[in-house]
Amino acid sequence: MAVPTPLTSVDGAATGHPPRRRTFTGRTALLIAAFLAPAFVFVTVFTYYPMLRGSQMAFKQWNLFDLTNTPWVGLQNFETIISADAFPRILLNTVLWVVCSIVPQVVIGFTIALWLRKAFRFRGFYQAFIFYPWAVSGFLIGLLFRWMFNSEFGVVNDLLTRAGLIDSPVPWLSDPDLAMVAVVVANIWYGVTFFAMMILAALQSVPDELLEASAIDGAGRARTLFSVMIPAIRSTLVLTILLRVIWIFNFPDVIWAMTGGGPADQTHIATTWMIQLTQQGNYGEASALGLTIVGLLMVFAAVYLAMLSKDNTR
Repeated sequence: MAVPTPLTSVDGAATGHPPRRRTFTGRTALLIAAFLAPAFVFVTVFTYYPMLRGSQMAFKQWNLFDLTNTPWVGLQNFETIISADAFPRILLNTVLWVVCSIVPQVVIGFTIALWLRKAFRFRGFYQAFIFYPWAVSGFLIGLLFRWMFNSEFGVVNDLLTRAGLIDSPVPWLSDPDLAMVAVVVANIWYGVTFFAMMILAALQSVPDELLEASAIDGAGRARTLFSVMIPAIRSTLVLTILLRVIWIFNFPDVIWAMTGGGPADQTHIATTWMIQLTQQGNYGEASALGLTIVGLLMVFAAVYLAMLSKDNTR
């Protein structure tokens, strides 16, 4: 007859009873709460409370220069924002700012990621060099490109003149028809790095066996890209594009540093307009504009995810 093996405790000692499970006691709950309390207090004080106060300002006549008179005005601030003469132009600028920035960033970032996925000499150096812009402040990038696009001594005009493409300096930042082009170019340069990093990380997870099987089946590079690689990293692309759209929509740094929304409000987007309203002391209107931005982004995210979900179920 076989002798049963005695049960052992956690420390290895023989025992005749099964190991006891640790019970969740009130003391354990208090210990967990004590560790979470500092983070909860920090987020509440510096995130949720300002959001709540800002939301209340949107429904009040809240002017920084007359804080003794802050009556409840309901939706008046929203009506003032929507009926403003600059609102249609700013809304169009915001859409152009997002679309004209995101599309080149995806294409260029994907190209760089495909290049960096291959093994070659000094690849690590090139990765660090390409990813460096993402470590720099967006406002600083705006100042850098403001000097580059300067009409008198900017490097852009100098290079175009040396190449024989222009005969006289181009007023990039003072011309209403060219200022938006300049800020979009700066934002494309700044955001390409984000897509390159995210897409490269996703591409490195694609099995080499999958690509080898595609090559054996006779698929060319283009077919392998669109039929194998992109579907394999689709979830990463979807999430990256969604996050980047929201980010660019709420990203006034480059524009504010380069043009401040000018000339003649031609480069104003929703967030730079909100900064301008805050500087003028119109905190009620600025808060109303901020809630409008949040609402638009929530609608966009819901529609975007719903369309993708519907496409996946086919």
